[in-house]
Amino acid sequence: MPHLRRGRACAAVMIVACLFGQPASAAGIGELNLHNVNTGETLRIVYKRDGAYVPDALARLDWFFRDWRQGRSTKMDPRLYDLLSSIHAESGSSQPARVHSGYRSRNTNDLLRSRSSGVAKESQHIRGKAIDFHIPGVPVKQLREIALKHQSGGVGYYPSSRSPFIHIDVAAVRAWPRP
Repeated sequence: MPHLRRGRACAAVMIVACLFGQPASAAGIGELNLHNVNTGETLRIVYKRDGAYVPDALARLDWFFRDWRQGRSTKMDPRLYDLLSSIHAESGSSQPARVHSGYRSRNTNDLLRSRSSGVAKESQHIRGKAIDFHIPGVPVKQLREIALKHQSGGVGYYPSSRSPFIHIDVAAVRAWPRP
């Protein structure tokens, strides 16, 4: 029965947030709707309730964002989930965010770096602090603008990639190419 009360409380918080024009995240709810383009997995999850992270949900997200080439995961920085959730909400889309990359082991990063000059040697992906994604129907230029407004870390813009995407991380504030 407590889980029903908790569910009703979350629903009430979301209704109040909508009535007062606040995103659910401002009311202490964190939710993500995701699709991993490499594994085909989808995940819709509430990872934060009443302003507190939900440990089981974080563990599921850490696995979702794993290095799929190596089958290894790491503890991702939960601020990254907050940033992605906010960007997604501000985009106005109900489509799942299409994830291209989350955590990368050093081996995977080195492999990708040998194939592309766009991969940093000390990538934030290695530290569990970066995600590359796009949202169907939302121009990556718009996603970039939303991410830049947050001033929460790095924002990379890859509009000419085979599948255009943006990079977000929760390290130092910077952007490439420069806006």
